[in-house]
Amino acid sequence: MTHLLVLTAAGVLSDALAGAAARAAGAGALRRLEARAVEADLPDADPARLAAARAALEGAAVDANIVAAEGREKRVLVADMDSTIIGVECIDEIADMAGLKPQVAAITEAAMRGELDFEAALTARVALLKGLETAALERVHASRVRLNPGAATLARTMAARGAATALLSGGFTFFTRQVAAAAGFAEHRANTLEIRDGKLTGAVIPPIFGRAAKLAALEALCAGAGCAPGGAAAVGDGANDLAMVAAAGLGVAYRAKPALAEAADARIDHADLTALLHLQGVPRAAWVEG
Repeated sequence: MTHLLVLTAAGVLSDALAGAAARAAGAGALRRLEARAVEADLPDADPARLAAARAALEGAAVDANIVAAEGREKRVLVADMDSTIIGVECIDEIADMAGLKPQVAAITEAAMRGELDFEAALTARVALLKGLETAALERVHASRVRLNPGAATLARTMAARGAATALLSGGFTFFTRQVAAAAGFAEHRANTLEIRDGKLTGAVIPPIFGRAAKLAALEALCAGAGCAPGGAAAVGDGANDLAMVAAAGLGVAYRAKPALAEAADARIDHADLTALLHLQGVPRAAWVEG
């Protein structure tokens, strides 16, 4: 055995469906991980095996991925925040408070697809928010920011097993500070909004925390944990996450835009974030529920 086929589902994964995918991939006997997940041994990571498994699952709410058996469990976890650990893009929700959501959301979407430079897109969006009272940030957090399913279990379980954990966001520290605490991440890094007299100035305090900064943070966390980037798991959803996801030993695209999905080691389109624990072979009995 050198690799494993891991199937994770949004709901109960039937033996019949899992077996069909395993047979299509030429995998060995199934091992049940829990009601929503199974794994099976593979002799190699031939992309044709993965394509066959996914074809067998077409139309089903099941994710198929292949992971290497060696070094499977990671020592570092880094995660994007907006639309990954939480279900919204905070800057779009802030803009909604100012009646500017359509304009800002259009820029956000283009930036996530990789069609716009992140720094320029961030600067342009924040400029539109000039004069907005900071109370709007509090309202966004209280009424719209919610952890995605499995986020806290993922972060708390990896921390309990000794991994370094960090929330790395192109968003804002106002939110990452609170989301990191709620989910159980040890650290958080993001951009800082400039505020004067209780209002946004329309500027971000430099330096801007973007794609390159996320990669640098991943590398620093790995150095601190005594491992190479291959010892890390990284999860995100947009183009701003490309560098850290590509560098990590387990790079995961979660409900991701095509640019990231194509570059990632694994894709999670149906299961919740606990799928990252199954991909790493962390036993269900060892999970710390969030």
